[in-house]
Amino acid sequence: MKVMLIGIFLILLLAAIYFAKDVLLPIVLSVLLMLTLSPVTRGLERIGVPTPVSAVLLIVGIGVGSTVGVYMMSGPVSDLVSQAPEIGDRLKSKLTPVTKSVEAVQEAEKQVQDLADGDSPAPTQKVVVDKPGPVRQALNGLASAGSSIVAAMVLALFMLASGDFFLRRIIEATPKLQDKKKAYRIVRDIEQQISRYLAAITVINAGLGLAIGTALFFIGMPYAFVWGAAAFALNFLPFLGSLIGTILVGAIAFVTFDSASHAMLAPIAYFSLTTLEGQFITPYLVGRRLELNTVSVLITVLFWIWIWGILGALMAVPFLVLIKVICDNIEGWRVFGSFLGAEKPSEHH
Repeated sequence: MKVMLIGIFLILLLAAIYFAKDVLLPIVLSVLLMLTLSPVTRGLERIGVPTPVSAVLLIVGIGVGSTVGVYMMSGPVSDLVSQAPEIGDRLKSKLTPVTKSVEAVQEAEKQVQDLADGDSPAPTQKVVVDKPGPVRQALNGLASAGSSIVAAMVLALFMLASGDFFLRRIIEATPKLQDKKKAYRIVRDIEQQISRYLAAITVINAGLGLAIGTALFFIGMPYAFVWGAAAFALNFLPFLGSLIGTILVGAIAFVTFDSASHAMLAPIAYFSLTTLEGQFITPYLVGRRLELNTVSVLITVLFWIWIWGILGALMAVPFLVLIKVICDNIEGWRVFGSFLGAEKPSEHH
């Protein structure tokens, strides 16, 4: 009976998280942003800058910087979007030999199936539902994500301006002194680790984007630094970001360059740089403590894509880091925390 009740509770919780996306997503993003920036506001407070002032400066600075970046990229991105039908036609034309071979195989299979089935039934009418194109769907998704990000930044501004208000409420809610100390340690550790992780990942992704943009520029790719900016954003999406970027760059290179060997340089450069970053640079700079099990990261990313889409996938790893830090600080949960962590070098022997 108890197991059944727990199962029902989990199903209802998942349903609530799924259907309350528009409300919960800005809150979760604002909490992550607040955890990232809290050490900065505290450091500024020590040199005499009031917390509300530093909160406004940080959030407004991030907002203005993001707006300027989006504005600078809007022209080249608009050109790419306007050229999408032409690029698609050219790609289709270059892939004609492959598509003809596939169609021939499909036609042969259909003829064999018709012979096996005998007389075919009377044709039935099909109702085709007019759906928005992929570009329009992407724009609608970006508009929805943009509104969630704006709401999260406004909420994060008020959270940062409140200083240690929520921390004090958490500590006051615990009855024993020992529990108060543990709660304080857990909150501070979560804040420190999330801040370090997101700051490190942002700097690493910026360097990766610059490296990819420079490499594609020398290869001769059009809009090379737009692809660098795309690599910066996509690399926040573990595993899938690298794959999506490689496929997109490969498709554009395939229709841009006449030589197949020249065209292959762009996706190879993109994939090689993201692999170098993911396998060596990020593990070295982030540190062993925050390294996560690859399987747990992949499962978490897929789960949050299913629940909240791309924005959910972007916050999947920070959320997993938060869970790991909590588990590492609570005695009974450390086994689960060690399961989420990466394999230690000594475990190979």
